[in-house]
Amino acid sequence: MKIEKVIEISLNNKKTNNKNRSSLDIVREVLSIALVKVCKTRIMYGANLNFVQLEKYLKALLGNALLSFDGNSGYLTTLSGKNFLDLYEEYLERSTRLKGEVEIHAKDRLLLENMCGVGKDGRK
Repeated sequence: MKIEKVIEISLNNKKTNNKNRSSLDIVREVLSIALVKVCKTRIMYGANLNFVQLEKYLKALLGNALLSFDGNSGYLTTLSGKNFLDLYEEYLERSTRLKGEVEIHAKDRLLLENMCGVGKDGRK
């Protein structure tokens, strides 16, 4: 088996296999859409959520003061919500860097194992 294929198999996670968004990705989308005052429908369609999902996320974001509601069908990202967006972007950048380092480490390990003729299970 090629080294690249082994690395690809070992590094795949649930998110990349089924292409589902994480809850943090959805929160980012909702908060990004609401950087300007928007109605519930615009958030629902923009974030590609159904009504039940939308209500769940709105309740959580309002409850944690990441989103505000003006009482007149307008939602707006709060300062805390903007801080979340900044922190999440930093998190994604760090995660990407770390994934790259892990890939390099895995490739190096496989190269070393192949050089000495010993596989992961200790057999030649």
